[in-house]
Amino acid sequence: MLENKIITNKTCGKLYIVGEYSILTAGQSAIIKNVNIFMESRISFSDTDEYTVFSDMFDYKLTLEKDTFNNENILQNFDKNYLLICEAISVMSEYLKLKNLEIKPFEMKITGKMERDGKKFGIGSSGSVVILTIKSILSLYNLEISKEMLFKLSSYVLLKRGDNGSMGDIACISYENLIFYRSFDRKRIRELIEKETLEDVLETDWNYEISELYFNEKEPNRKDKNSLSCEFLAGWTKEPAISKDLINIVKSSICESENFLKDVEEIVKKLREAIKNGDKLAIKECIDENGKLLENLDENIYSKKLKELVNATQGLDICAKSSGAGGGDCGIAFSFDERDTNIVVEKWKKLGIELLYSEKL
Repeated sequence: MLENKIITNKTCGKLYIVGEYSILTAGQSAIIKNVNIFMESRISFSDTDEYTVFSDMFDYKLTLEKDTFNNENILQNFDKNYLLICEAISVMSEYLKLKNLEIKPFEMKITGKMERDGKKFGIGSSGSVVILTIKSILSLYNLEISKEMLFKLSSYVLLKRGDNGSMGDIACISYENLIFYRSFDRKRIRELIEKETLEDVLETDWNYEISELYFNEKEPNRKDKNSLSCEFLAGWTKEPAISKDLINIVKSSICESENFLKDVEEIVKKLREAIKNGDKLAIKECIDENGKLLENLDENIYSKKLKELVNATQGLDICAKSSGAGGGDCGIAFSFDERDTNIVVEKWKKLGIELLYSEKL
């Protein structure tokens, strides 16, 4: 008998270090950093025959009948604001059936908008909410799964909804770490989702790679522990990126570029090794090179604020670049000197750029 108590869960955000845009091509790689700004949930079994879902992104809750998730057609008529959460609940209902568990309605409350004053931080809120919903349901049924299975289930939800992203955000948030990610053929897996059962799709080799790159003092016995020593900084421009439009424009530019994918892949591989070895000069070189490639690819990637964010690090023991789609949202930096960190944070402040997150590595 499952105990009915309130269970809390949380999921982090993410920011791309290198490899954004190129990662949209199957087989390409990226390095992505977890950002420990959290979205949180409270979940418990319902006392009624209805599901109740609330997210503080919206000013109302959603109530659904007990049998809602037994009928695929009903999904098409869900409240559009809660569509992603409901798709995740639907997929998890199917997953629970595979485990021969009795499905019971629940109450779930999600808080932590990953935005301020209606402006998103750009750290992956849609990926976070899917993973959070899945983690919440798993905890409700006392189920534990691997990070890899969490990644697959969450990606399955987004692919089923027609998401065209690389799933790099899902990889990073699932592993909650600095990761190397090599993307898979989403078209192939989407076609499998349409034809095969959930169980078959999850058991299929998707042909991707996720490797954790950073291990802290809590894991002293790891043989692959790196010697990275710096501070990771995320600067928020407070300007929203028009991700979808910009991505479509930039994808066209990538098609026209002969060497962009090859050049970025070299940078990702080089940075992966540099992080492992704690090679400051190589890290700086990789960040700078990828930043320049993005700037040359399309002028819209670097907004005025993002250029100022990067330029503020000149003369300091810091490297910086845009992150993600660009055009706004956040830029990232690695600082190798505490005094220089304080200097750049002050410079950013004067430019209207907020230090959203920092972490010593």
